[in-house]
Amino acid sequence: MKYLALVIPLLFVLVFLVALIRKVKLYDTFTEGVKEAIPLVLSLFPYLAAVLMLSELFERSGLSAMLTGALAPVFRVLGVPPETTKLLLMKPFSGSGSTALLSEIFSAYGADSYIARCAAVCYGSSETTFYISAVYFAGAKKKKLFLPVAIALFSNAAGAILGCFLCRFL
Repeated sequence: MKYLALVIPLLFVLVFLVALIRKVKLYDTFTEGVKEAIPLVLSLFPYLAAVLMLSELFERSGLSAMLTGALAPVFRVLGVPPETTKLLLMKPFSGSGSTALLSEIFSAYGADSYIARCAAVCYGSSETTFYISAVYFAGAKKKKLFLPVAIALFSNAAGAILGCFLCRFL
């Protein structure tokens, strides 16, 4: 395991050595790359800001709690523990928020419980859909968001349902 910690530093040294052999001006090349990144960052900022604000509004407005209460029985019928409903709703919006919820579930039910295993599978089988969409579609010329986001959300739900089904046997 200690050797794996050396991979990234060795990769940097290797890139540096190849650049020296090819006589590339490292600092000049780095600053040129940074100059090209600034417009990208500026084009991404409004989309990322919107996603972060909407996820905070989703939680603070009480919509998250109402939706959690409404969907918990549906998830129970599908074999997903109702205790994981909030995690399933948070994950498409916020990675750090869903990590905090996962940690709360581990603390409340124990890491080896069925609920915790389902929560871990739900967390691992889903993605921060709206954040990824904001990053990807910021650079796209045609911004047809509905179908890709709907497919991603459906995939998250299907992964959670199948994962919890499999957790029953593990």
